[in-house]
Amino acid sequence: ESVAYTPTQSTVDTGSDIPLLHARVEELTRERDQMAVALDIMQEVSSSLHFTEILQRIARRLGDLFGLDRCSIYLAGDVGEEVRMVAAFENPELGNLVVDLSRYPELKRAFESGQTVFIPEATRDPTLERVWGTPDNRAVRSIVVVPVRWRTNVIGAIFLRTDQGSTAFSESDVRFCEMIASLTAKALCNAHRFGSLKRANSEQVERDRRAALERIALIAFLRRLLERYATSAEHLWAETLLA
Repeated sequence: ESVAYTPTQSTVDTGSDIPLLHARVEELTRERDQMAVALDIMQEVSSSLHFTEILQRIARRLGDLFGLDRCSIYLAGDVGEEVRMVAAFENPELGNLVVDLSRYPELKRAFESGQTVFIPEATRDPTLERVWGTPDNRAVRSIVVVPVRWRTNVIGAIFLRTDQGSTAFSESDVRFCEMIASLTAKALCNAHRFGSLKRANSEQVERDRRAALERIALIAFLRRLLERYATSAEHLWAETLLA
């Protein structure tokens, strides 16, 4: 007598869990890649003290990792709301460009609030539609803007954007970008300190050079004075005091 086979609950669950397992593997792979990039960034920024080189390396690493349509790093200016783009993944030749924040409401929001701006679907964000017209025309999918903070001040921001053909940013991706922004702030601080020490050292060297020239001029003046007035034998001993 044949017996009908009825799948057990474990068999059903195993089949239904396969997509979840694939998703988990992809998530772990993504996290592994992100940690590798973070280590690379830490090593690279520690080997350079020039802030433009540091920021360009970070932009390139993030752009390659996420397959970005755009990745730019901005620094706050010295005057009012002036913001300058100092590194760009999509065009490394661009740099030190003044940016009109009215054209980038998401960037302006990050600078003013000091909080990360995450737009999972740019085509559904009304603030972008008012500025761009229709985000669909620019094939933009998701946007993340992470402020770069030093103590209580926003000194810059990292702007990341994917196109419609790329994977949208996840919450874990945003947290990773915030960690990179923290590393960026520390790297900029170290570069600033190095620059300050270098300038202070240059100023000290210049002061020492000027003092040496003044001593040489004074000695030359005294020598001419002695040559003119200390002509007798009893006055020639005075030149021995020059040393």
